Amino acid sequence: MTSLAVPIAARLPQGLRRVAWLGIAIGLLAAWLALPPLTIRSLVPSVVLALIAVMLGVGVAIRGERRFGAFAVAAGLFGFVLAYLATVSGVGKLESVVVWSALFAAMLRFATPLAFAALGGMFSERSGVVNIGLEGMMLMGAFFGIMGADKLDSWWLGLLVGIASGGVAALVHAFFAIHLGADQIVSGTAINFLAVGVTGYLFIDIYGTEGTPTDIESIPDVKLGFIDDVTFLGPIFGQLNLMIWIAIALVPLTWAIMFKTPIGLRIRACGEHPKAADTVGINVYMVRYGAVTLSGMFAAAGGAYLSIGFVNSFNENMTAGRGFIALAALIFGNWRPFGLAAACLLFGFSSALAQRLPEYSQSAAVLFQALPYVLTLIAVAGVIGRSIPPAAVGRPYRKQ
Repeated sequence: MTSLAVPIAARLPQGLRRVAWLGIAIGLLAAWLALPPLTIRSLVPSVVLALIAVMLGVGVAIRGERRFGAFAVAAGLFGFVLAYLATVSGVGKLESVVVWSALFAAMLRFATPLAFAALGGMFSERSGVVNIGLEGMMLMGAFFGIMGADKLDSWWLGLLVGIASGGVAALVHAFFAIHLGADQIVSGTAINFLAVGVTGYLFIDIYGTEGTPTDIESIPDVKLGFIDDVTFLGPIFGQLNLMIWIAIALVPLTWAIMFKTPIGLRIRACGEHPKAADTVGINVYMVRYGAVTLSGMFAAAGGAYLSIGFVNSFNENMTAGRGFIALAALIFGNWRPFGLAAACLLFGFSSALAQRLPEYSQSAAVLFQALPYVLTLIAVAGVIGRSIPPAAVGRPYRKQ
């Protein structure tokens, strides 16, 4: 069977990667056939499609594109497993879990804080500084965002306070990593611990055991009344939080800044060859300071969305590893805005699915909550060693 896939891949003019993407799409189609609204109860169509996806993936891998071939094989296996589980499940349970409009709306909500942090991490790492402290900066933004909204009685002032707190945390990281030349991993880890301690102490000191008030002004939703009655699109886009729309707009905007402007060229030059950048007159230290500070502000904006845009409250360590998932999305997306946005949507979808799966089985509810983290490990394991980071990332620069 694999011998049939090889000549198919060789003949298609689009190239091996296009064939791999076709295999991925076919593998996902194999799963979709068994899910609502089609809910085909026979496993045969899904098995056939999953087998085709695996064949195409193996053929592409044999021809040299091992990474994309592996993705197609994984999609085929995923399609088969999901289709099998769907066909042995009751239709009623499937329809209660798989509501596509609700899943996609939840996906956008869960992906938004990841997107803010990952976009911020892109600026830092493209400039040559590893930012493991995204988690702590998100947590700072979450606490100071809701505290600012509470004390200043304004969601947008709270958002600004939260963003500023992330910028301050990033400046601390930048000082140790750039000015003192400390190990960037250790410095970022210290920021994470510092954020947990500072926010935990202030949360108990200010709000005590009662927690944050319930009447804090939250970031508003944007209502698009003209699509409310549109099937599928209305429930997804009809009423999204303002921060979700900002995150969507930031993806093409940051791409244009990073790859189409002189500022982006300077950032990338500092991350690829800082000595050459210094030679032509670029202030490597200033560029890196600015990029790291910007990354902290982005991450804090994601944290502030969590506290005053999503759940409208704060709990200790409420980011729950989202900064690390954002870092994984950054690696998975190859340090590019559209790639990391796709990874954030993938992780966001897994979180949305994990939220609804307890309806399928209450006994496995805790296990389902681990799904986003397991998927993160699988995704990073699949790209580590294959994705190529900026050449000078993690290396302190000393002006000669």
